[in-house]
Amino acid sequence: MMRDTLMKMKTLPSRLDRFARCERGTQLVELAIVLPVMLVLFGAAAEFGRFFYTYQTLSKATRSAARYLTVEPLGGTDEKAANLVVYGNTAGTGDPVIKGLTVDDVDITRDGGSSAMPQYVTVSVDGYTYQPIFDLGALVGNESISLNVAVSPSTTMRSFSTIPASPAS
Repeated sequence: MMRDTLMKMKTLPSRLDRFARCERGTQLVELAIVLPVMLVLFGAAAEFGRFFYTYQTLSKATRSAARYLTVEPLGGTDEKAANLVVYGNTAGTGDPVIKGLTVDDVDITRDGGSSAMPQYVTVSVDGYTYQPIFDLGALVGNESISLNVAVSPSTTMRSFSTIPASPAS
């Protein structure tokens, strides 16, 4: 019996040594450590891409409406320009270019010149709030760190009909 106890005591350090050198399951532990970090990075990249897309789409829409009003100052009405921003056409038909965008979010300002022939036209989007897919504030229940951000691009252009003619050479 004593001999069995001594044999077990001699094999215990070798078993512990063998256990310490065993690498089975280490990949699973590494995956469990790295996976949450990678998911957060992928989610952040996707959210930033969506925000950039939203901002660029609204910026291009305000640019096209400002260009429409500067080229056709007499035939171009504010309603048609607002429809151009929201729907991509002056008739106001179809779906909005960005979900949640309405004609009420579009602000058109004319400066300089006369009311019939303004010198500058500014088209801006005011009151539109970006709605993220992964809203950090909603996930943790803290609205102060919410990713709902106001997006308000603006474009100012000079009216073509008020640009002085170049001198004849």
